Amino acid sequence: MSSSEKSVVILGSAYPLRGGLANYNERLAREYISRGYKVKIITFSLQYPNFLFPGKTQFSEEAAPKDLDIEVLLNSVNPFSWIAVGNKIRKMKPDLLIAKFWLPFMGPSLGTVARIAKRNGVTKVVSIIDNIIPHEKRIGDHILAKYFVGAVDGFISMSQSVLDDLNTFDAQKPKIFTPHPVYDNFGMPSNKQEARNNLNLDIKTPYILFFGFIRDYKGLDLLLRAMADERVRNSDIKLIIAGEYYSNEQKYLDLIAQLGIEDKLVLATDFIPDSKVGDYFNACDLVVQPYKTATQSGVTQIAYHFEKPMVVTRVGGLPEIVPDGIAGYVVDVDPISIANSILDYFNNNKEAEMVEGCKEEKKKYLWSTLLNKIDDLF
Repeated sequence: MSSSEKSVVILGSAYPLRGGLANYNERLAREYISRGYKVKIITFSLQYPNFLFPGKTQFSEEAAPKDLDIEVLLNSVNPFSWIAVGNKIRKMKPDLLIAKFWLPFMGPSLGTVARIAKRNGVTKVVSIIDNIIPHEKRIGDHILAKYFVGAVDGFISMSQSVLDDLNTFDAQKPKIFTPHPVYDNFGMPSNKQEARNNLNLDIKTPYILFFGFIRDYKGLDLLLRAMADERVRNSDIKLIIAGEYYSNEQKYLDLIAQLGIEDKLVLATDFIPDSKVGDYFNACDLVVQPYKTATQSGVTQIAYHFEKPMVVTRVGGLPEIVPDGIAGYVVDVDPISIANSILDYFNNNKEAEMVEGCKEEKKKYLWSTLLNKIDDLF
């Protein structure tokens, strides 16, 4: 069967939902469309009940994508919805049903849809796994994740550590590790000066960037302590914090006040719409991911697209993606190590060399590679 006759259903977050999961699924859909596949995205009418969602809103304020077929159908807590969506996909008979999995709470809805859909004897179910064991654990996680795993025919893991975790749930089904592709859907690398003008930032100041939802496991507190390091405090370096609080905001504000580093920070602690993401990455000199735990990170792949060197901590899959001394730094999970790498970058003029390293490394992370790996599963 030629690719022009093939069809794919992507089940998961997409417009009008916002955030990294939606961005990923929409970019994946476009890659399949570019190969001549017929692609449909079925997204959530209810993704998270309010008690599970720490942000201000789950919905995008930007215009709907005109090039994608997106249907809002799946309610994550309504079993009747799961059955209806499963039957709809079963009758459509797509060659592939692809579901991204990131949270055990989604196991019952996604797992039930998959089980019903594949009864047609045609559809193969693939899951792209962000995490199988979540960063923030809850009772029942293992049972819910296992239910989902049982419905899937093959897995793509975006870090080796998640692949290892996945083998504890199922050692038999085909599974392949392939890293998160580069996020190239936020505009192009461009002039630093222009981006800083757009954000009302000083042209000459050295800026580092912490980007994304603020959760405790991402280690912003470690980075704040690094900014309070006397050597950093006495430099011109400033930290841009761009992202919405998904943890206790007051705790971080108290720490900032306690450390006395208000003048070292640019706080953009609201959700950053897709149309502004490029400005923050183009404006900065260095991206810092001081995570305490991690599997892989979409922020790394945005940084690669914008050719920005990174500081990452030695946790999970991050050292697999950022070669130390080439595209950035891999450091221990502590403020002094983080501060040392930031100072080395600026004091020893590492930007030009490491930007070249980023340009070379990003060639490894193509969306076409991901699609080829999905083909390889079967």
